[in-house]
Amino acid sequence: MPHEQHPARSLLSPTQLLLTLAALGFVFLAMVIPNRITWLDAMSFAYLPIEIFVLGLALLLQGIAGSLLRALLALLLAAGVIFRIADMAAFQVFSRPFNPVFDSYLLAFGFDFLKSSFGIVGAVAAAIFVTGLAAAVVLLAFLVLARLHRVVRSAPRVSGIVMLAGVVVWVGLSTAGWPRASRYFYDQFAMHVNSTFTSIADLREFKTVVNIDAYATVPGDTLFGALRGKDVLVVFIESYGRTLVDKVEYAQLFRPSLEEATAQLTDAGYLSRSAFLTSPTVGGISWLAHGTALSGLWIDSQVRYDSLMMSDRPSLVRLFQRAGWRTVGVMPAITMAWPEGDYFGYDQLYTVPDLGYRGEPYNYVTMPDQFTLAQFQKFERDAQQRGPIMAEIALVSSHAPWTPVPTMIPWDDVGDGSVFSEEARSGDSAEVVWQDRDRVLKQFRECIEYVIDSLVSFTKTFGDDDLVVLIIGDHQPMPYVTDNTENRDVLTHIIARDPAVMAAIEDWQWSEGMLPADDAPVWRMDTVRDRFIEAFSR
Repeated sequence: MPHEQHPARSLLSPTQLLLTLAALGFVFLAMVIPNRITWLDAMSFAYLPIEIFVLGLALLLQGIAGSLLRALLALLLAAGVIFRIADMAAFQVFSRPFNPVFDSYLLAFGFDFLKSSFGIVGAVAAAIFVTGLAAAVVLLAFLVLARLHRVVRSAPRVSGIVMLAGVVVWVGLSTAGWPRASRYFYDQFAMHVNSTFTSIADLREFKTVVNIDAYATVPGDTLFGALRGKDVLVVFIESYGRTLVDKVEYAQLFRPSLEEATAQLTDAGYLSRSAFLTSPTVGGISWLAHGTALSGLWIDSQVRYDSLMMSDRPSLVRLFQRAGWRTVGVMPAITMAWPEGDYFGYDQLYTVPDLGYRGEPYNYVTMPDQFTLAQFQKFERDAQQRGPIMAEIALVSSHAPWTPVPTMIPWDDVGDGSVFSEEARSGDSAEVVWQDRDRVLKQFRECIEYVIDSLVSFTKTFGDDDLVVLIIGDHQPMPYVTDNTENRDVLTHIIARDPAVMAAIEDWQWSEGMLPADDAPVWRMDTVRDRFIEAFSR
């Protein structure tokens, strides 16, 4: 009968030793790897994690209890790693950690974005990769802990002494204030657990206040008296963040663009004022900003947004409707049924099918903003014998991936939009552009400049004494193009020819012109609705 190899000796064979080192490496990385890509460097791994010693002690437990504990630890280890990966993605796009309660819907949103930018094959490949990665992490966690269990059980007394010694050393170093004594895995996991419970509690609290509003029953004839007879446009610009006037790579060219916009408007007889708003979101999820600005509530999560949509709280749009305006929504990024539109109170909603665009899309962007504005003018403001209009308009030409960059054409040539097809097919694909960060930054700025050009040209061409335009950036662009700034401010402007409009907002102390001063007022975006109502309803 062949001699049976001793378990401890079998674990010391070159192959087994390599597997053990790989398992230890996986656990160590799981304990110390940061949750932001920008924090990754050699020193981010120079830590002594307490969790690795505690894990080793837990693996000494035998029997059914030990098996159940190992399964639980494997799931916790895998969840911690997956949360860390999700945090990296969320920080890259939204400049915040992943929230298990609020962010699960982003999987579907991300798939739609990838499909429109990189095609169905690329989107499916990305979905398969993400699913496979999560499954691989879970499987790897179970295999790793099974391997380490065999190692510590091969010499339980020695393993126990080593682990206890590690705990004692860690406690001593931590007490002495050594900054490399880490409990990062525990802190990060606890943060996600805490944010989950906090988010659930926040949702419950929000549901108790969402229907409490000072303007819920205010009669329409007392609202917006200073705007009677005027068309009021609330225009949201995609990714119109403060980085454009603060970050030197943008500011040296974009500030002159805003000064030129001021000059053009002034020459056409228009006045303008500018300031900053703090958005509830960064890098995407624009509808949170729309909901915040129009409801007067801080809407910083999808769950809050969903609660708002089911509430009775009147939006700014609905209050204008109550006051006698025809209310219009122009949403060139909405391609399917949009039941949320019922909340806002539109008499008429124009989505992609309604706008009648016959050109080709600019990647994710369904149509250029000049076409969107031209159709709004054609369908609404050119109508004969009409009353005043209040419109919410979303302009999306500055949405990633910022290729190709649209250009202005004569308004009479816009037609059904087929004239834009050649330009939509021009330029490099998103895959090519996004290989060069400098080019991404340049084309982002150029797309924003195009949007401002579109609005200024629209105002000069179709505006009159009874046009008021409130422009609001929805959020800062993704951290990739802002150098991970923590600032969440966006630009905001108001344009009108009637001096009485500017007199009504004199106490806002906004900067003159389209370029806000560095010390211009900064409001939270949820204050816009009530300030606007108060200014024009006195």
